[in-house]
Amino acid sequence: MGVDVARVLTAHFADPNAVPSALSDRFHDVYVPIHYNEPIASAARTAGEVRAREAGRWLVRHGTATSAVTVGLALLAAVGRVDDIPLIQTIGLLSCTFGPLAARGLERLPSGADSLIWLAERVTGWGRVYVVEALCGLVDSDPAVRPWLLRRAVDGDYLNGYFAGQVARMAELHEAVMAFGDDAELIDHTTRLLHVMTYSDGMGTSLRRYPYAVVVLEAHVRSLGGLGPTIERYFAAAMIAQYLAHETPIGSDDPGMKARWERCGTSYLALLDQETWGDTAGQGLAAEDDRLKWLADSGFRRLCGPGTQAEAPPAQQVESEE
Repeated sequence: MGVDVARVLTAHFADPNAVPSALSDRFHDVYVPIHYNEPIASAARTAGEVRAREAGRWLVRHGTATSAVTVGLALLAAVGRVDDIPLIQTIGLLSCTFGPLAARGLERLPSGADSLIWLAERVTGWGRVYVVEALCGLVDSDPAVRPWLLRRAVDGDYLNGYFAGQVARMAELHEAVMAFGDDAELIDHTTRLLHVMTYSDGMGTSLRRYPYAVVVLEAHVRSLGGLGPTIERYFAAAMIAQYLAHETPIGSDDPGMKARWERCGTSYLALLDQETWGDTAGQGLAAEDDRLKWLADSGFRRLCGPGTQAEAPPAQQVESEE
Protein backbone atom coordinates (compact mmCIF):
# COMPACT_ATOMS: atom_id res chain seq x y z
CA MET A 1 0.00 0.00 0.00
CA GLY A 2 1.19 3.47 -0.82
CA VAL A 3 3.70 2.24 -3.40
CA ASP A 4 1.71 3.69 -6.31
CA VAL A 5 1.46 7.06 -4.57
CA ALA A 6 5.19 7.01 -3.84
CA ARG A 7 5.89 6.23 -7.50
CA VAL A 8 3.85 9.26 -8.64
CA LEU A 9 5.60 11.49 -6.11
CA THR A 10 9.06 10.22 -7.05
CA ALA A 11 8.43 10.91 -10.72
CA HIS A 12 7.09 14.36 -9.92
CA PHE A 13 10.00 15.39 -7.72
CA ALA A 14 12.51 14.02 -10.25
CA ASP A 15 11.58 16.98 -12.47
CA PRO A 16 13.15 20.07 -10.91
CA ASN A 17 10.69 22.30 -12.78
CA ALA A 18 7.53 20.49 -11.71
CA VAL A 19 5.11 22.68 -9.72
CA PRO A 20 2.85 21.41 -6.90
CA SER A 21 -0.34 22.04 -8.89
CA ALA A 22 0.76 19.35 -11.35
CA LEU A 23 -0.07 16.80 -8.65
CA SER A 24 -3.66 17.93 -8.18
CA ASP A 25 -5.26 15.31 -10.44
CA ARG A 26 -2.66 12.56 -10.29
CA PHE A 27 -4.25 10.44 -7.56
CA HIS A 28 -7.80 9.84 -8.81
CA ASP A 29 -7.08 6.25 -9.84
CA VAL A 30 -4.51 5.46 -7.15
CA TYR A 31 -5.23 3.95 -3.73
CA VAL A 32 -4.24 6.54 -1.14
CA PRO A 33 -3.92 5.25 2.48
CA ILE A 34 -5.20 7.56 5.21
CA HIS A 35 -2.67 6.29 7.76
CA TYR A 36 1.08 6.87 7.92
CA ASN A 37 2.78 5.01 5.09
CA GLU A 38 6.52 4.49 4.90
CA PRO A 39 6.86 4.45 1.07
CA ILE A 40 5.10 7.85 0.87
CA ALA A 41 7.13 9.24 3.77
CA SER A 42 10.32 7.97 2.14
CA ALA A 43 9.42 9.69 -1.12
CA ALA A 44 8.89 12.94 0.80
CA ARG A 45 12.23 12.70 2.59
CA THR A 46 14.03 11.85 -0.66
CA ALA A 47 12.54 14.89 -2.35
CA GLY A 48 13.84 17.12 0.42
CA GLU A 49 12.01 19.17 2.99
CA VAL A 50 11.57 22.29 0.87
CA ARG A 51 9.93 20.69 -2.16
CA ALA A 52 7.94 18.14 -0.18
CA ARG A 53 6.57 20.82 2.17
CA GLU A 54 5.73 23.09 -0.75
CA ALA A 55 3.78 20.33 -2.46
CA GLY A 56 2.13 19.21 0.76
CA ARG A 57 0.98 22.69 1.71
CA TRP A 58 -0.37 23.35 -1.77
CA LEU A 59 -2.32 20.10 -1.93
CA VAL A 60 -3.84 20.58 1.53
CA ARG A 61 -4.82 24.17 0.77
CA HIS A 62 -5.98 23.82 -2.82
CA GLY A 63 -6.69 20.14 -3.46
CA THR A 64 -10.25 19.51 -4.65
CA ALA A 65 -10.22 15.72 -4.23
CA THR A 66 -9.88 13.81 -0.96
CA SER A 67 -7.07 11.73 -2.45
CA ALA A 68 -4.96 14.78 -3.31
CA VAL A 69 -5.50 16.43 0.08
CA THR A 70 -4.59 13.17 1.82
CA VAL A 71 -1.32 12.96 -0.10
CA GLY A 72 -0.57 16.57 0.82
CA LEU A 73 -1.18 15.82 4.48
CA ALA A 74 1.01 12.71 4.24
CA LEU A 75 3.85 14.90 2.96
CA LEU A 76 3.43 17.31 5.85
CA ALA A 77 3.21 14.42 8.31
CA ALA A 78 6.64 13.33 7.10
CA VAL A 79 8.52 16.64 6.75
CA GLY A 80 6.26 19.34 8.18
CA ARG A 81 7.56 22.05 10.48
CA VAL A 82 6.12 24.06 13.36
CA ASP A 83 4.84 26.66 10.88
CA ASP A 84 2.59 23.94 9.43
CA ILE A 85 0.77 23.20 12.68
CA PRO A 86 -2.23 25.51 12.05
CA LEU A 87 -2.73 24.01 8.60
CA ILE A 88 -2.47 20.44 9.90
CA GLN A 89 -4.87 21.21 12.74
CA THR A 90 -7.40 22.81 10.41
CA ILE A 91 -7.57 19.91 7.97
CA GLY A 92 -7.43 17.54 10.93
CA LEU A 93 -10.84 18.81 12.04
CA LEU A 94 -12.23 16.66 9.21
CA SER A 95 -10.94 13.91 11.40
CA CYS A 96 -12.63 10.73 10.20
CA THR A 97 -10.54 10.91 7.03
CA PHE A 98 -7.64 13.16 7.91
CA GLY A 99 -7.31 12.43 11.65
CA PRO A 100 -4.65 9.67 11.43
CA LEU A 101 -2.18 11.71 9.37
CA ALA A 102 -2.93 14.93 11.26
CA ALA A 103 -2.18 13.15 14.54
CA ARG A 104 1.03 11.70 13.10
CA GLY A 105 2.13 15.07 11.79
CA LEU A 106 1.48 16.89 15.05
CA GLU A 107 2.97 14.35 17.45
CA ARG A 108 6.40 14.52 15.82
CA LEU A 109 6.68 18.32 16.10
CA PRO A 110 7.71 20.49 19.07
CA SER A 111 4.64 21.42 21.13
CA GLY A 112 2.98 18.40 19.60
CA ALA A 113 1.05 17.61 22.79
CA ASP A 114 -0.52 21.07 22.98
CA SER A 115 -1.45 20.87 19.29
CA LEU A 116 -2.99 17.42 19.71
CA ILE A 117 -4.95 18.49 22.79
CA TRP A 118 -6.34 21.44 20.80
CA LEU A 119 -7.47 19.03 18.10
CA ALA A 120 -8.77 16.41 20.52
CA GLU A 121 -11.04 18.98 22.14
CA ARG A 122 -12.73 19.54 18.79
CA VAL A 123 -13.14 16.11 17.21
CA THR A 124 -15.33 13.09 17.90
CA GLY A 125 -15.81 9.55 16.62
CA TRP A 126 -12.92 7.94 14.79
CA GLY A 127 -11.01 11.20 14.74
CA ARG A 128 -10.92 11.26 18.53
CA VAL A 129 -9.60 7.69 18.54
CA TYR A 130 -6.62 8.65 16.38
CA VAL A 131 -5.79 11.80 18.34
CA VAL A 132 -6.18 10.30 21.83
CA GLU A 133 -4.03 7.33 20.87
CA ALA A 134 -1.34 9.76 19.71
CA LEU A 135 -1.56 11.62 23.02
CA CYS A 136 -1.13 8.36 24.92
CA GLY A 137 2.22 8.02 23.18
CA LEU A 138 3.33 11.41 24.54
CA VAL A 139 2.37 10.92 28.17
CA ASP A 140 5.98 10.52 29.29
CA SER A 141 7.32 13.46 27.29
CA ASP A 142 4.89 16.27 28.12
CA PRO A 143 3.43 17.00 31.59
CA ALA A 144 0.20 18.39 30.10
CA VAL A 145 -0.86 15.06 28.63
CA ARG A 146 -1.62 12.96 31.72
CA PRO A 147 -4.01 15.49 33.35
CA TRP A 148 -5.88 15.84 30.06
CA LEU A 149 -6.17 12.08 29.60
CA LEU A 150 -7.47 11.70 33.17
CA ARG A 151 -10.14 14.37 32.74
CA ARG A 152 -11.05 14.84 29.09
CA ALA A 153 -10.16 11.87 26.90
CA VAL A 154 -13.45 9.95 27.09
CA ASP A 155 -16.46 11.83 25.71
CA GLY A 156 -18.97 8.97 25.92
CA ASP A 157 -18.92 7.96 22.26
CA TYR A 158 -19.09 4.22 21.56
CA LEU A 159 -15.72 4.35 19.78
CA ASN A 160 -14.06 5.41 23.04
CA GLY A 161 -13.84 1.66 23.64
CA TYR A 162 -10.81 1.54 21.36
CA PHE A 163 -8.72 3.72 23.65
CA ALA A 164 -10.31 3.80 27.13
CA GLY A 165 -8.13 0.99 28.48
CA GLN A 166 -5.03 2.55 26.98
CA VAL A 167 -5.89 5.85 28.65
CA ALA A 168 -6.35 4.09 32.00
CA ARG A 169 -2.95 2.41 31.72
CA MET A 170 -0.89 5.26 30.27
CA ALA A 171 -2.36 7.92 32.56
CA GLU A 172 -1.91 5.61 35.57
CA LEU A 173 -5.52 5.94 36.65
CA HIS A 174 -4.95 3.52 39.54
CA GLU A 175 -2.66 6.11 41.14
CA ALA A 176 -4.86 9.09 40.34
CA VAL A 177 -7.90 7.60 42.08
CA MET A 178 -6.04 7.67 45.39
CA ALA A 179 -6.38 11.46 45.27
CA PHE A 180 -10.02 11.66 44.13
CA GLY A 181 -11.19 13.76 47.06
CA ASP A 182 -14.17 15.82 45.89
CA ASP A 183 -12.75 16.39 42.40
CA ALA A 184 -16.02 16.03 40.48
CA GLU A 185 -14.42 16.44 37.06
CA LEU A 186 -11.95 13.61 37.66
CA ILE A 187 -14.57 11.34 39.23
CA ASP A 188 -17.10 11.91 36.45
CA HIS A 189 -14.52 11.26 33.76
CA THR A 190 -13.53 8.05 35.54
CA THR A 191 -17.23 7.12 35.63
CA ARG A 192 -17.47 7.47 31.86
CA LEU A 193 -14.19 5.61 31.34
CA LEU A 194 -15.25 2.65 33.50
CA HIS A 195 -18.61 2.51 31.76
CA VAL A 196 -16.89 2.41 28.36
CA MET A 197 -14.61 -0.39 29.58
CA THR A 198 -17.68 -2.55 30.32
CA TYR A 199 -18.30 -2.97 26.58
CA SER A 200 -14.83 -2.67 25.07
CA ASP A 201 -14.02 -6.38 24.72
CA GLY A 202 -12.81 -6.87 21.15
CA MET A 203 -12.02 -3.15 20.84
CA GLY A 204 -9.48 -2.48 23.55
CA THR A 205 -8.78 -3.38 27.17
CA SER A 206 -12.04 -4.26 28.89
CA LEU A 207 -12.65 -3.83 32.60
CA ARG A 208 -12.20 -7.53 33.35
CA ARG A 209 -8.81 -7.48 31.62
CA TYR A 210 -7.59 -4.28 33.25
CA PRO A 211 -5.05 -5.27 35.94
CA TYR A 212 -5.97 -2.42 38.30
CA ALA A 213 -9.75 -2.69 37.88
CA VAL A 214 -10.54 -3.56 41.50
CA VAL A 215 -8.34 -0.79 42.90
CA VAL A 216 -10.02 1.78 40.66
CA LEU A 217 -13.54 0.45 41.25
CA GLU A 218 -13.15 0.52 45.03
CA ALA A 219 -12.00 4.13 45.03
CA HIS A 220 -14.55 5.15 42.42
CA VAL A 221 -17.68 3.79 44.09
CA ARG A 222 -16.74 5.48 47.38
CA SER A 223 -16.12 8.83 45.71
CA LEU A 224 -19.15 8.63 43.42
CA GLY A 225 -21.42 8.31 46.42
CA GLY A 226 -19.98 11.52 47.83
CA LEU A 227 -20.92 13.49 44.72
CA GLY A 228 -24.60 12.62 44.73
CA PRO A 229 -26.75 11.41 41.85
CA THR A 230 -27.29 12.61 38.31
CA ILE A 231 -28.93 10.67 35.51
CA GLU A 232 -25.57 10.10 33.83
CA ARG A 233 -24.00 8.86 37.06
CA TYR A 234 -26.97 6.59 37.79
CA PHE A 235 -26.90 5.05 34.33
CA ALA A 236 -23.13 4.46 34.35
CA ALA A 237 -23.18 3.01 37.88
CA ALA A 238 -26.00 0.67 36.88
CA MET A 239 -24.11 -0.53 33.82
CA ILE A 240 -20.97 -1.10 35.88
CA ALA A 241 -22.96 -3.01 38.53
CA GLN A 242 -24.52 -5.26 35.90
CA TYR A 243 -21.13 -5.90 34.33
CA LEU A 244 -19.56 -6.84 37.65
CA ALA A 245 -22.41 -9.25 38.32
CA HIS A 246 -21.92 -11.11 35.04
CA GLU A 247 -18.15 -10.96 34.47
CA THR A 248 -15.09 -11.97 36.46
CA PRO A 249 -11.53 -10.59 36.29
CA ILE A 250 -9.36 -12.36 33.74
CA GLY A 251 -5.92 -13.68 34.67
CA SER A 252 -6.47 -13.82 38.41
CA ASP A 253 -6.96 -17.03 40.38
CA ASP A 254 -6.83 -15.11 43.63
CA PRO A 255 -10.07 -15.73 45.59
CA GLY A 256 -9.47 -12.50 47.46
CA MET A 257 -9.41 -10.50 44.25
CA LYS A 258 -12.66 -12.09 43.08
CA ALA A 259 -14.24 -11.35 46.44
CA ARG A 260 -13.25 -7.70 46.16
CA TRP A 261 -14.70 -7.63 42.62
CA GLU A 262 -18.02 -8.96 43.95
CA ARG A 263 -18.03 -6.48 46.83
CA CYS A 264 -17.57 -3.67 44.35
CA GLY A 265 -20.68 -4.83 42.52
CA THR A 266 -22.62 -4.96 45.78
CA SER A 267 -21.47 -1.45 46.68
CA TYR A 268 -22.63 -0.02 43.35
CA LEU A 269 -26.03 -1.64 43.88
CA ALA A 270 -26.19 -0.26 47.42
CA LEU A 271 -25.47 3.19 46.05
CA LEU A 272 -28.27 2.89 43.51
CA ASP A 273 -30.65 1.78 46.29
CA GLN A 274 -30.22 5.05 48.16
CA GLU A 275 -33.38 7.15 48.14
CA THR A 276 -31.85 10.15 46.43
CA TRP A 277 -30.43 7.97 43.66
CA GLY A 278 -33.76 6.22 43.22
CA ASP A 279 -35.54 9.57 43.02
CA THR A 280 -33.14 10.71 40.33
CA ALA A 281 -33.81 7.56 38.32
CA GLY A 282 -37.55 8.09 38.70
CA GLN A 283 -37.23 11.65 37.43
CA GLY A 284 -35.24 10.40 34.46
CA LEU A 285 -37.89 7.84 33.61
CA ALA A 286 -40.64 10.44 33.96
CA ALA A 287 -38.72 12.68 31.56
CA GLU A 288 -38.35 9.70 29.18
CA ASP A 289 -34.57 9.82 29.29
CA ASP A 290 -33.35 7.29 26.72
CA ARG A 291 -30.68 5.88 29.02
CA LEU A 292 -33.09 5.17 31.86
CA LYS A 293 -35.73 3.82 29.46
CA TRP A 294 -33.12 1.44 28.06
CA LEU A 295 -32.22 0.28 31.56
CA ALA A 296 -35.86 -0.38 32.39
CA ASP A 297 -36.44 -2.23 29.12
CA SER A 298 -33.33 -4.35 29.71
CA GLY A 299 -34.81 -5.67 32.96
CA PHE A 300 -32.57 -3.80 35.40
CA ARG A 301 -34.40 -4.70 38.59
CA ARG A 302 -34.02 -1.31 40.29
CA LEU A 303 -36.25 0.12 37.56
CA CYS A 304 -38.69 -2.73 37.04
CA GLY A 305 -41.28 -1.78 39.61
CA PRO A 306 -42.02 -1.78 43.34
CA GLY A 307 -40.81 -4.56 45.57
CA THR A 308 -37.84 -5.59 43.47
CA GLN A 309 -35.21 -3.88 45.61
CA ALA A 310 -35.75 -6.53 48.26
CA GLU A 311 -34.03 -8.96 45.92
CA ALA A 312 -30.77 -7.06 46.16
CA PRO A 313 -27.90 -8.58 48.11
CA PRO A 314 -27.17 -6.87 51.42
CA ALA A 315 -25.19 -3.65 51.09
CA GLN A 316 -21.54 -3.85 52.00
CA GLN A 317 -19.03 -1.10 52.25
CA VAL A 318 -16.00 -1.59 50.01
CA GLU A 319 -12.71 -1.39 51.81
CA SER A 320 -9.44 -1.20 49.93
CA GLU A 321 -7.02 -4.02 50.50
CA GLU A 322 -3.35 -3.61 50.07
